[in-house]
Amino acid sequence: MTVKGQCFEAVFGRPVKVLGEAPGRVNLIGEHTDYNGGYVLPTAIPQKTRVEMAPRDDGLIQIATMSVRGGTQLSYRAGEESRRGLWLDYVQGVTAALRDRGVAVPGFDARIESTVPLGSGLSSSASLLVALARALRAMLDLVIDDVEIARIAHAAEHDFVGAPVGTMDQMAASLADENTALFIDTRTLAFERIPLPAEAELLVVNSGVTHQHASGDYKTRRAECERAAAALGVPQLRDVDEAAAQRIASLPAPLDRRARHVVTENARVLAAVAALRAGDLVRLGELFDASHRSMRDDFEVSVPEIDDLVESARAQPDVFGARLTGGGFGGSIVALVKRGCAARVGRAVVEAYARVPNRRATVLVGEPVS
Repeated sequence: MTVKGQCFEAVFGRPVKVLGEAPGRVNLIGEHTDYNGGYVLPTAIPQKTRVEMAPRDDGLIQIATMSVRGGTQLSYRAGEESRRGLWLDYVQGVTAALRDRGVAVPGFDARIESTVPLGSGLSSSASLLVALARALRAMLDLVIDDVEIARIAHAAEHDFVGAPVGTMDQMAASLADENTALFIDTRTLAFERIPLPAEAELLVVNSGVTHQHASGDYKTRRAECERAAAALGVPQLRDVDEAAAQRIASLPAPLDRRARHVVTENARVLAAVAALRAGDLVRLGELFDASHRSMRDDFEVSVPEIDDLVESARAQPDVFGARLTGGGFGGSIVALVKRGCAARVGRAVVEAYARVPNRRATVLVGEPVS
């Protein structure tokens, strides 16, 4: 655990007092439904963010990292948070969100290290935010539960950083584990852990095409969903009933496609939960495939590299289904694979992808290979 080969004590000249950790996540199904008030089904991945921390008495906040893009050490003063357009904004967002909740955040030193790849669609930002909030909870002896940790992390990313994300990523980083799928109603934040099937395993492959949620097409998609909901006369697309669903086809393009994706994706999440409970892996794989088609054709958030990875995975006989995971415009795919076959399938997918010049994919879950 080093920053340029240095541990926390070497960087700051004193020992660590508290630790905070949080995993990345892979979303099994339920994409772009969270900011529409809908349902999601993520699970945790082995990759994590770790925050080592010790308090200061001078109000200075110093952050050192080698894992987050933008530099190795930055600082600001408690209570003087100001958006800079750097990775430090995520740290500032957490301390600002705590202050908004009446918490007096003192100065501190923190060292961040993460194995969650940036821009991979696996929630590196939420992992950082939750790990930091957990470290502060421990340092300040705050009486807040893991749902409130997720709320604080979401406020940091949505309100301070300005990324138009829903609540799924922060809830997953705070509450998910690697053995269950976390079924979340993002409107109420009610959640249920559903065991993953013993007969299958997950394969997650990073395309190497990175994305950012704080800018670009992600904001456009959210705005289109809001316009579609308004045109249908509902508060959010989660509220589309049978009568409103019949009017989706009459919406102008592309709002008709955006609404159709969200409404059908919500239904797919509920069907996926039922398939998990029934142990129906064939049905679950079909839902993965249908979700990817909807994201590619109706929501238009896939890219050719992702489509190639999905098709390559689906061509393998031991794969039940595969789809883009995360917000899109790059990132990773997730495949549902027969138990014991993920490593072999991962190698085949990575090798096929590399046949196109300048492409390099990485298996992140399912016995990593390069």
